[in-house]
Amino acid sequence: MLRSIWEEEKEKFINGNMVRRIIVINIGVFILVNVINLAFYIAFQFSPHDPLTRYTSSPFYENYLSFFKFFSMSADWMFVLTHPWILITSMFLHQGFWHILWNMLIMYWFGRIVGDFIGNQRILPIYLISGLAGGLIFFVTANLLNYTGPNGYAYGASGAVMGMVVAAGTIAPEYVMRLLLLGDVKLKYIVVALVLLDLFSLASDVNTGGHFAHLGGALLGFLFVRQLQEGNDWALPVNNILDRINNLFSGLGRSNRRKPKVVYKNTSRIRKNQQSGSSRRGNQRSDNKQNYEEKLNSILDKIKVSGYESLTEEEKEFLFNASKR
Repeated sequence: MLRSIWEEEKEKFINGNMVRRIIVINIGVFILVNVINLAFYIAFQFSPHDPLTRYTSSPFYENYLSFFKFFSMSADWMFVLTHPWILITSMFLHQGFWHILWNMLIMYWFGRIVGDFIGNQRILPIYLISGLAGGLIFFVTANLLNYTGPNGYAYGASGAVMGMVVAAGTIAPEYVMRLLLLGDVKLKYIVVALVLLDLFSLASDVNTGGHFAHLGGALLGFLFVRQLQEGNDWALPVNNILDRINNLFSGLGRSNRRKPKVVYKNTSRIRKNQQSGSSRRGNQRSDNKQNYEEKLNSILDKIKVSGYESLTEEEKEFLFNASKR
């Protein structure tokens, strides 16, 4: 059964869009972290201890907490310099069920809108840039406001998710979402409400650093889309770096494989056949590409004039598939 679940989820991860992949990664990390916490708790139960001693005050929990902080964003500049991976790992790290549940639901709702309008290839860059901005804003405000004590660390995808929320609202402010009890609400009002909620929460003095991180991610989501509208695609350098990393690991995997032997054949005949076939395929690809671009442009023009809801189901499916290319 577990193997069947693993194979099914692996196939969906490989063939799914980037929103799904990010959600799967977050859930996978969440499960791993809580399995490790459970292991420490079981070890605590089988160790000599006072029955009245709480697990959270035991050396086992302290060890688990040290492990958790090892991947969390810190307000300590020396820790950040010596643990640079926390800039990335912290935005995939959750501990509580409700924390990850709401983050992933919001990521799913708003991430799909972003992917439909500006392409699947921009989802991960927005997530990473917004999450990175949220972590850096947390670091700066934590040091300025002097909450750098033992609780001076942050984790979670909230900054990255808020970047996705504001990006969606900036792209399609008139997009309508149906909310429970409220009915149809335009996206711009939902985004403004979420941003104001974080802004007003600063005065509560509860999770102040977290709310600053949310606002930092929201700002970057807004700037990302505005720059894209002006012709500056911030996703390009991010995707180039990710492609280089991917090619590096792919190259390491291929280096251990034996190269196939080259067998001499009649190259003149092969070359002639290849040129003829390439010419036919090239003309066919050119026609298909032109038809594809014309259909995509007509759908985008229709959205500008009448909005996303005016599209037919076939046009919505075409736009969704186009976002994954």
